[in-house]
Amino acid sequence: MLTLGNIFVLMLLATGAAWLWHNHGLRERALERVKRHCAKLDIELLDGNVALKKIAFVKDANGRRRLARIYNFEFTVTGETRHAGTITQFGPHSAQIELAPYPMPYEEKPAMPSAEVIELSQWRQDHSKQRP
Repeated sequence: MLTLGNIFVLMLLATGAAWLWHNHGLRERALERVKRHCAKLDIELLDGNVALKKIAFVKDANGRRRLARIYNFEFTVTGETRHAGTITQFGPHSAQIELAPYPMPYEEKPAMPSAEVIELSQWRQDHSKQRP
């Protein structure tokens, strides 16, 4: 037979399970946001995950302190070294993504094409033929 104490324990367990399920969904949103950010910057997200660092009160864009989840992740640019990053979330909304300083890959610029001098009168003749 169910007593009031048993119902209370069942309610606590159900609340804990719902809280864990909700946190898992928020972590998945943070992971998707980080994946998109890394793809946009052309860097590689390592291990394909984010890890909860802490839950704390953080100032939002309006300067108010709100409860936020801060997740850590690692990324690489060259494939040789790992760099740290964090994402801050206020509920389901991402507030900011911070990346540690990382080296930009060096890209050689292609040689400039040679310049060609065009006579203005010749250019006018060529372009006047194209008009109807």
